[in-house]
Amino acid sequence: MNWVFTYLKPLSKRITVGTSIKITGTLAELIIPFLLSYILENVIETNDVKKILFFGALMAVCAVIACLGNIIANRMASKTTMIFSTRMRKELFSKTLYLSARSTDRFTIPSLESRITSDTYNVQNFIGMIQRMGIRAPILLLGGTAITMIMDRKLALVMIATLPLIFAVVYSISRMGVPLYSKVQQSVDGMVRVVREDAQGIRVIKALSKVDYENARYDSANMALRRNEARAGIIMGVVNPIMTLFMNLGIVAVVAASAYFVANNTSSAATVIAFMQYFTLISMAMMSLSRMFVMYTKCAASAKRISQVMEEKNELEVTEDDGKGDTEHHISFENVSFSYLGKENNIKNVSFALKKGESLGIIGATGSGKSTLLRLLMRFYDTDGGIIRIKGKDVRSYKREELTAMFGVVFQNDFIYADTVEENIRFGRNISSEDIVKAAKTAQAHDFISAFSEGYSHGVTTGGTNLSGGQRQRLLISRAIAGHPEILILDDSSSALDYKTDANLRLALSEDIPDSTVITVAQRVSSVKSCDLILVIENGEIIGCGKHEELMENCAEYKEISDSQMGGAFLD
Repeated sequence: MNWVFTYLKPLSKRITVGTSIKITGTLAELIIPFLLSYILENVIETNDVKKILFFGALMAVCAVIACLGNIIANRMASKTTMIFSTRMRKELFSKTLYLSARSTDRFTIPSLESRITSDTYNVQNFIGMIQRMGIRAPILLLGGTAITMIMDRKLALVMIATLPLIFAVVYSISRMGVPLYSKVQQSVDGMVRVVREDAQGIRVIKALSKVDYENARYDSANMALRRNEARAGIIMGVVNPIMTLFMNLGIVAVVAASAYFVANNTSSAATVIAFMQYFTLISMAMMSLSRMFVMYTKCAASAKRISQVMEEKNELEVTEDDGKGDTEHHISFENVSFSYLGKENNIKNVSFALKKGESLGIIGATGSGKSTLLRLLMRFYDTDGGIIRIKGKDVRSYKREELTAMFGVVFQNDFIYADTVEENIRFGRNISSEDIVKAAKTAQAHDFISAFSEGYSHGVTTGGTNLSGGQRQRLLISRAIAGHPEILILDDSSSALDYKTDANLRLALSEDIPDSTVITVAQRVSSVKSCDLILVIENGEIIGCGKHEELMENCAEYKEISDSQMGGAFLD
């Protein structure tokens, strides 16, 4: 949990002030029983009204200081915790955005979601509790014990005898609780994954009548979470009852000892009254500490999961370029190989080159490795063998921001936000409205956008559910084009378009962004027919390379795909 102090350090002044106020209020609270004992034993007997009123007023002042001090300190603690948790969540979220694709695969999206939400919440609660109870409870415990030792050492020793037993129980149970709460958080990850998958695939689930099956999956994840929470709850639920038992035994022992000492005139009733008040304060402190130990077990498990993400090393470090690149070509793959799992290669010895402004089409069966080539080009993953170059430089020699700025990308399942059409195209970039309209026209989206009564101010729902499939794809293509990318990547992004619209799109791309290198991944031959270079991919290997006419003559697989789709006829 050392990383927590990194986030608390900028708040040290606020924490110091809050701590000082909390200490002042707690010390004032500790003085009250001592003053009461003094009044009962030394002041009342004198029948001095002024003296009684003075000490009574002093007790009232201490009570007010204790009350106000705790209120102010607790408000400051809440503010500090809010600032801390906001920064922690922000930086954790930022870290997840910069994780390599391989790291994201290893953590999994559902796990990252629960770390950003429930894990940060557990840490936040503990930090808040430390500031509220973590200062007050030790002062009450140690201060109360010290004062009772001064007042009556024999009674104090009777009371203190129960404390080591309580600490031993709490420590033992807390050690057992950390791994149990780690399992609880893993179960939360599993439930988040199921809910996320069901939410994304709800239409398919209903269409295939798999509602009962998905209910069973959710019940399984829910029961796993229930079992782990029950185990953790049973273990941690022992803390408070055992503490209460020991404290009650301590009270019985103190009362019995007090009766004996008073009967033998070795103690006074006033001392016993003050003693019982201090024992109550000490008991409250012990209960607070027990709650903190329970929260600590949750916090420790969550903090470990957060630190795993925060301390994840960047696998995609910037390296020196070897200076051997060919600047004539805009993009080149040189004997590139890659494996997701480090066993069998998903990409095998792929080589090709494109000049600036040329277009590349990639076609092949599902799972053949088409999208993997794009991920390697954008350096979501590093190659296991070979080199990928852009403008003659190894992609590994580019800084992340420099590399990503070159691309405009439309993936197969890109996301549309709940915002206006214009803001979805702008996507947080400094792009003028004129450029947005121009991009929409190129993407064949302007006509349907203009048909909305609000035009480009038309509201779009999350995921674009109030748009058709073709409209969503054209909106996403508009977004990619609007940034004037050097390299435009269209990963099966026109599958929902009819052949005429697809043909118009390809023509507009060649006319409106002639200097951009366009890479199109598609299942339809008509989408790649006009490309300057077409790659036919099968099992991660290039089995055909050339223009459409060349492949129709030299690549049986390409010709078979073409004939099965269009019978050899195309819409130009």
